[in-house]
Amino acid sequence: MEEKQAPAKARNVGDLLREFREHRDAMRQELAKVIIGQDDVVEQLFAAIFTRGHCLLEGVPGLAKTLMVSSLARILDVSFKRIQFTPDLMPSDITGTNVLDEDAAGKREFRFVEGPIFTNILLADEINRTPPKTQAALLQAMQEREVTVGRTTYTLPEPFFTIATQNPIEQEGTYPLPEAQLDRFMFNIKVGYPTADEEEKILLATTRHEKPEVSKVLSGRLILNIQKLVQSVAVSPFVVKYVAHLVRATRPSDDRAPPYVREMVDWGAGPRAGQFLIMGGKAIAAMDGRFSVSIDDVRRIAIPVLRHRVSTNFQAQAEGITTDKMIQRLLKDIPEPEIPKFANAPVPPPVQE
Repeated sequence: MEEKQAPAKARNVGDLLREFREHRDAMRQELAKVIIGQDDVVEQLFAAIFTRGHCLLEGVPGLAKTLMVSSLARILDVSFKRIQFTPDLMPSDITGTNVLDEDAAGKREFRFVEGPIFTNILLADEINRTPPKTQAALLQAMQEREVTVGRTTYTLPEPFFTIATQNPIEQEGTYPLPEAQLDRFMFNIKVGYPTADEEEKILLATTRHEKPEVSKVLSGRLILNIQKLVQSVAVSPFVVKYVAHLVRATRPSDDRAPPYVREMVDWGAGPRAGQFLIMGGKAIAAMDGRFSVSIDDVRRIAIPVLRHRVSTNFQAQAEGITTDKMIQRLLKDIPEPEIPKFANAPVPPPVQE
């Protein structure tokens, strides 16, 4: 008789988090072969991927936004499609369409031809160059991970991420994203200029004949497992209360909003912002190898989560107060919730001998 093997010992959460951190470090090292600097941008991209989120990258031309996304797709062993958004792009060019086929017997039937949205990582390049009708083709895919064409609904492959780019300085011939679509993006990431040292390294690296090669680090199945691990990171009621207070403080109609919010903000963030703050905090904690979310984790990703969900009015713009400055001020002014003191706890009755 063959001897039965004992089942493998299940790994604890600490081992899984350490392994996840090693994968994160390996991804960062591979991406650094192509992208120099932009550490905060890379961290936020990783956080979105590990929490099933979508990203909107904003930056002037020439900051390697497209190269960053395509290089990230090469590091991950998943499918990747790029759509160059133009004014004449139609929704069917993204989702796919039904075509009429005829077989040898002369029988005709419709066959669905998948569009580029049926992929794991979708790069929507210069998304603000296409009309709202085509932009709206992404709404269902980003929220429900499915596409409806005619009377049939098709499920998108897992994992699925949309990473869109747009140029904030060019306004002619562009169509600003509506608020409903902006709210689908977990992060609005600003890609800034490199530092002086980083720019010298970029000039030296990109003017050579050599082209760096990156290695694949994560598969699609491993990404799904990591997403489940990140979801299991603990969040205390203390952190949840802080997130709720921070989000509600962005709404000028709320009683607890500071006076400057009531004066300079037209509308604030909705409940989805709080969800993304907590999920982003979980990703930051997991990438650092920790078991629970801290308030500092929430503060680290508060600006990219809230900047496209808070609208400042003309008075704020006239005084040079941007949305980022408004959020930074809120992060300083919103206090941490008070922790119940043990001294206020009821005293138990004496034990009868």
